[in-house]
Amino acid sequence: MWRLFLLLIVALALTPGTWVRSTPGVSVEDNRQALTITALPLTVRKLGEFDVVGVWELDSHNSRFGSYSALAMLDSGRLLAISDRGNRLEFTPPGSGAPQPQFGSLMGRNISDKTYLDAESVTRDPASGRLWVGFEQSNSIARFDAKLNAEGSVRPPAMRNWGGNTGPEAMARLVDGRFLVLAETSPGWLSDDSPALLFPDDPVEGSTPQEFRFARPEGFRPVDIAQLPDGRVLILLREVKWRLPPRFAGKLMVADPAQIHSGATWSGEVVANLDDPLPTDNYEGLAVTQASDGTIVAWLISDDNSASFQRTLLMKLEWKSGAQIQQKARGTGRTPR
Repeated sequence: MWRLFLLLIVALALTPGTWVRSTPGVSVEDNRQALTITALPLTVRKLGEFDVVGVWELDSHNSRFGSYSALAMLDSGRLLAISDRGNRLEFTPPGSGAPQPQFGSLMGRNISDKTYLDAESVTRDPASGRLWVGFEQSNSIARFDAKLNAEGSVRPPAMRNWGGNTGPEAMARLVDGRFLVLAETSPGWLSDDSPALLFPDDPVEGSTPQEFRFARPEGFRPVDIAQLPDGRVLILLREVKWRLPPRFAGKLMVADPAQIHSGATWSGEVVANLDDPLPTDNYEGLAVTQASDGTIVAWLISDDNSASFQRTLLMKLEWKSGAQIQQKARGTGRTPR
């Protein structure tokens, strides 16, 4: 009962309009294309096998800024952040030049359909530039072309009972064309697993998924996922700490999609903990790329929930053993992906 009470308090704290950053009643839209990126001091430089390259605070007066729940890396090397308010931000990450931000709505115009507002996950096909976005409230998946024009959407029957605010929180298009989707929800208070789906191909085309369970660390829920070069996936998990105001911790887990079986429980290995004294907040977006020397680069972005006590943080991690992962995959005859 006490845990339920705390959950209600935190839910109120995270509800737009509670401790909001913007001034109530102000409706003048700010369209300035400006983004400030400020490096934060670090006392932690290692997270397991990961090197912490940097953590930055992002800020902007643009009315569309904030609440980023999903992140994708574009071919240009720029990052695309998508918010749960139906907005997007494309920008050049630190170390690669001036930010040159581009703010806009998800489809390049104002929208009122809730289906296209509460975006929580995004995945991209590098070959075509297409993006797939997972939406809570409607528990749907929509597909967009490289210019963010909508091509179609679907509400998979297998996602129908995932809950209005705990739906397709993490989604990855695997290089073989399959789609992995993890729900944030859990079947009950005493359960530490989440519903999960593996679609054989594009879900927007109506494919029928395998259903299974994802085993997560106690207190943590999956919030994003991205594939690694060897075919495994990196999963970002988030925990809400029961305080006022609420605080957040995170974990990174590695798991192998080859071990997914219908009706079974899928698990992975925790490889990093995101907690104090590292600058932390509500990290919800994850994008993974690979440098020419094999180093795996992971970018994380936080959702500030439009709350005055939260920040939009960007974190860069490097996994130097990425080259070794490639070599190991080749040595075992497994094709690096």
